[in-house]
Amino acid sequence: MPLSMYQGSVPVFAKALRNLRAVLEKGASHASARKIDESAFMQARLFPDMRPLTFQVQVATDMARGCAARLAGTEPPKFEDKEATFAELIDRIDRTLAYVEGLDRKAFDGAESRTITRPVRSQPHAFTAENYLQQFTLPNLYFHCATAYNLLRHNGVELGKADFLGKLD
Repeated sequence: MPLSMYQGSVPVFAKALRNLRAVLEKGASHASARKIDESAFMQARLFPDMRPLTFQVQVATDMARGCAARLAGTEPPKFEDKEATFAELIDRIDRTLAYVEGLDRKAFDGAESRTITRPVRSQPHAFTAENYLQQFTLPNLYFHCATAYNLLRHNGVELGKADFLGKLD
């Protein structure tokens, strides 16, 4: 039986976000144990022209929430980008998980025939649902999750590949 659009999206998003949550929890513990102001991590960058940790988590959650909603035939709820602490970033992940996992599986039926138009580099781009999931959302989700991981690892949080991958099923 072919993989459904639901199976190819929601469980994958949930795993990536739960792993990101665990990485952020390690970051929070690291900051607390070493008495480091969390804002140092929130604004961390690997290069001056890149976006900080908060942005990486915001976009990762936006990707998961937006794609799941659109595959289910609806528009996603908007989240205000105002997180400034590990706890607030973790809450954003939790709200995203609750949303994507709360979507009705049946709403994904027929998703493969949908056209999803989204701005790419400020220009509208029409995707097939499959391309939107596989060639846009998943690469973006993993890019921003990996960047968040790398920002924390670069700033001394003890993380390894197993933290990024999480428990393998």
